[in-house]
Amino acid sequence: MPGQKENYFVYADPGKCLGCKSCELACGLEHAGADLFTAVLKGCPVRPRNHVVEAAGIRTPVQCRQCEEAPCVLVCPSGAISREEGMIYLDSKKCFGCKSCVMVCPFGAIQVRDEGKAIKCDLCVNSAAEISEASCACIRACPTKAISLVDSEELRRKLMAARVGEIAQARAVEQQPAV
Repeated sequence: MPGQKENYFVYADPGKCLGCKSCELACGLEHAGADLFTAVLKGCPVRPRNHVVEAAGIRTPVQCRQCEEAPCVLVCPSGAISREEGMIYLDSKKCFGCKSCVMVCPFGAIQVRDEGKAIKCDLCVNSAAEISEASCACIRACPTKAISLVDSEELRRKLMAARVGEIAQARAVEQQPAV
């Protein structure tokens, strides 16, 4: 949507990830509304909305990237998934478990669980106004600080500045006299 702020998303640095799954546990407990002790004693279902994957010796958590042109929003026949306030929302009351969103998610970040409803990362908030690193249980739980909240506009500026720096450095090397 033109003029609308781009989405925040959770980024995980695979170079720092231990694959300990602390982020999964924290996410599951946050959405169960319980601490670990209570969840075990009361048998609360702990269903994380992220999952740690490993490929070629690299471990990293996978969760919803809050895509700008979210394919899940485009294919959801019930309107359960929508983009509002720069965030991708999933209203489980409207979901009937068709799994269309699961099939089109390029990150494999949407799951359909036992109750037949899709779930995905919601940044642990009810409103985009609440989004912060402090609100995200996975970020708070990561022992190596491998997970962070990224503002895509800020990330783009940093990448551009880094690229300009690389170009300037390459140009300076070109202009040095040969020895």
